[in-house]
Amino acid sequence: MLNFKEGPQTFIYKTKHDYTKFVPILLSDDKSEIVSYPHPRDVFYKGDLAYPTELKGGYLLDNRGINSNVAFLNITYEDYSKLESAPPLEELEAMILDKNPLVEMYNCGNRFTFKNGASDLNKLIENNGLEDCKCLVKE
Repeated sequence: MLNFKEGPQTFIYKTKHDYTKFVPILLSDDKSEIVSYPHPRDVFYKGDLAYPTELKGGYLLDNRGINSNVAFLNITYEDYSKLESAPPLEELEAMILDKNPLVEMYNCGNRFTFKNGASDLNKLIENNGLEDCKCLVKE
């Protein structure tokens, strides 16, 4: 049973191309401007670079804090993490690889519901459990 209580949400997604090594940012609803981007020190999750976790069926588990307005920059997590500070907005805008990278995205509820992380999510995917998640994007 999925739990949509407050707290960190579980976002599972697929992209048009492999952007797993590239830094995500968030755009406005109309995709015309950047509304959120990380500081280079903020591209880590549990001490490691915040690459998404690969799941079955080509799905990815977000570890960075994205939503359906995600876009990806043309800089890797590794290179970005070495910067002293985030580039100015004009530079970030010029670095956007894709403003519409998502093929599918689901919110599967509170992250703490999944005690065994990727293993639980893979079972959810295998058992058509994404139907119980909130579909945010589906092309």
